[in-house]
Amino acid sequence: MSARGRSYRYVGPVELKAAVRSGSGGCRISSAAEFGDWIAGRSAAELAEPFTFVVGADGALRLAPRRSEHVACAGGAMVLSAGEIGFVREADRWAVSEVSNQSTGYCPDIGSWSEVARALDDVGLERPSGFTHEVVFRRCPGCQEHNIVREDDFVCVFCGSDLPETWNMDPTA
Repeated sequence: MSARGRSYRYVGPVELKAAVRSGSGGCRISSAAEFGDWIAGRSAAELAEPFTFVVGADGALRLAPRRSEHVACAGGAMVLSAGEIGFVREADRWAVSEVSNQSTGYCPDIGSWSEVARALDDVGLERPSGFTHEVVFRRCPGCQEHNIVREDDFVCVFCGSDLPETWNMDPTA
């Protein structure tokens, strides 16, 4: 765990991480002014769908187009959370309309919400009280496959083994 919280190592396909180039991470957003500059450059089509985000180990929000890989957005580094995020203009300010931990590369636990909340608060964005869509990730102890747990059914979709109740996606954690 970092001083802030659990850090998540990339656990997705190795070829995606191998394709990450130095300096190619998402746009680092650590203030309202930086967010304002970034959002002003987005097209209506981009704003109509969620963006890829990570919270870096430094606690800063990083944003990239939706179809970007989380590992690329993070520059290949460890993160405090990752997922998808959407924004809406409310009166005279921007707010978060939706946010999830949907990242099959980092598979962050739902407990990573506190890091997302802190990063959004640092930027001054209105936000929900938690992930608007929570994804529960587990690694099967039997076949080692990554699973998304649906409807509290902690059974591996690949081999039928029971999945653990606690987060276990990174075998080195």
